[in-house]
Amino acid sequence: MFAWPDPFVWRAFFAAVGLAVVAAPLGCIVVWRRMSYVGETLSQAGLLGVALGLAANVNLTLAVILAAMAAAGMLTLLGRQKMVPLDSALGLMHHATLALGIAAISLVKGPGIDLMSYLFGDVFAVTETDLVWIYVGGAVVMAATVYLWKPLVRLSLHEDLATAEGINPRLPRAAFDFLLAVVIAVAMKIVGVLLVMAFLVVPAVAARPLSATPERMAVIAAGAAIFGVILGLWLSLSSDVPGGPSIVIALCTIAAISLLAGSRRER
Repeated sequence: MFAWPDPFVWRAFFAAVGLAVVAAPLGCIVVWRRMSYVGETLSQAGLLGVALGLAANVNLTLAVILAAMAAAGMLTLLGRQKMVPLDSALGLMHHATLALGIAAISLVKGPGIDLMSYLFGDVFAVTETDLVWIYVGGAVVMAATVYLWKPLVRLSLHEDLATAEGINPRLPRAAFDFLLAVVIAVAMKIVGVLLVMAFLVVPAVAARPLSATPERMAVIAAGAAIFGVILGLWLSLSSDVPGGPSIVIALCTIAAISLLAGSRRER
């Protein structure tokens, strides 16, 4: 007989699906701009936010969002300097944020704090408050993404042409970095620091061989992410594998199938 899922399963489902829909268009921009390394840096800055939130006894999601947004602001400033290439500056910040975050958490954590849950996430520990963060914050991010979609796409696909047509790249880039920081901060609860970029990038990779337009790629990426969430949660519940890694495994499988099918079709 069919057994209705427990409430924690429904919370995990709605949290992951809501985040998948919001993250899909941002993931497409990340792929077009080849900025996965930027996303990794922002996600690892979230660990420092966790430590600060624990030390100050404030909401961890808010603390992570603030830390990720501060890191996004720092990245914007680093992008303007000309002394070293941006990838070198990113490498510095990437490793510094990870080391500082882990060190800070080790200093402030108590017996009830599990570092692994922040590194790999715990989708089944999502609370009703987390759902509010995901859907209210997601609505704001989605509205901003829709507003900035055209300039972001044009800058991502052909920056010189977009600039020649009068688009100032600074504002859309800075806004996108902050939107990405918010999504990464919220996604940490589900897939953790080490896997959060996979949640954004892999659905976009899966959608690329099936898409003729940027808008279609965003829609297909969202569909692939939702399907990956459902498959990943089923895998986790049926085999007792952690939820976040299970979702990423499912997404990577979908992307691999899509890429293989796309490559065969091009022959």
